[in-house]
Amino acid sequence: MANLKEIRTRITSVSSTQQITSAMKMVAASKLKRAQRAIEQMRPFSEKLSAIIQNVSANSGELESKYSEQSVNKNVLIVAITSNRGLCGAFNANVIKHTQQMIAEKYDGANVTVYGIGKKGADAFANKNMLNRDVLPENPFHIFDDLIFENSSKISSAIMESFVDKTFDQVVLVYNSFKNAAVQIVKEEQYLPVEQNKETSGSSINYIFEPDESEILEDLIPRSLAVQLYKSLLDSNAAENGARMTAMHKATDNADDLLKELKLTYNKLRQAAITNEILEIVGGAEALSS
Repeated sequence: MANLKEIRTRITSVSSTQQITSAMKMVAASKLKRAQRAIEQMRPFSEKLSAIIQNVSANSGELESKYSEQSVNKNVLIVAITSNRGLCGAFNANVIKHTQQMIAEKYDGANVTVYGIGKKGADAFANKNMLNRDVLPENPFHIFDDLIFENSSKISSAIMESFVDKTFDQVVLVYNSFKNAAVQIVKEEQYLPVEQNKETSGSSINYIFEPDESEILEDLIPRSLAVQLYKSLLDSNAAENGARMTAMHKATDNADDLLKELKLTYNKLRQAAITNEILEIVGGAEALSS
């Protein structure tokens, strides 16, 4: 059994850890409010822009664009969005695990390249020799430090260019979608080629295009793709802060429970030590009096 000094040291250590996790929880909660507001404002815009493209393309029955060209999925790019830091529960592990499962099952036999946005995911796939950053030279590690559309659009432009020049036949996004502070859902979204929603085909709505339809689509689709990636990054950022706040809340509670157990053990040992000292004193006094 540990002695009193060791338990005092552990109590001090756990108390310090509890202060850190409590502070990290408050910081994550503060960031979560801003991140949640950003994604809640972006989602309706992204969904509406996608709906406009589907409605316009449905008028002609087929979506014709250089961003919608279908081909055999021999070269697949998976954009795995994680965080730069840990201490957020299973947030990063879920994306990494889902990506590995996709590669093993869905894209078995294809030439798969993983582009990690976020240091944790990039390091994980680099260790498995699955990461290739040469095709997309933009360094995405610092994007979460200043998550604005202009920075995100640099990455989306590079991805679209790699698809148009046939470097990749398909691009897929994998990220954590924010539901609430305690729940994050791993999503897998096809980014390229752009798919037409069959449910909108055959729409009876007639459109008058100015300029022509193809020119409108060629302008709208890159905008929609840039917004889609930005929305995914905002989603992941909100989910990360929610996951970190929840993880730090649990860590703080666990530290509190551990402190209670350590203090109880400490008090028991101290009481036993005092009792032994009293017994020794009484025994010594009796020996002297006899």
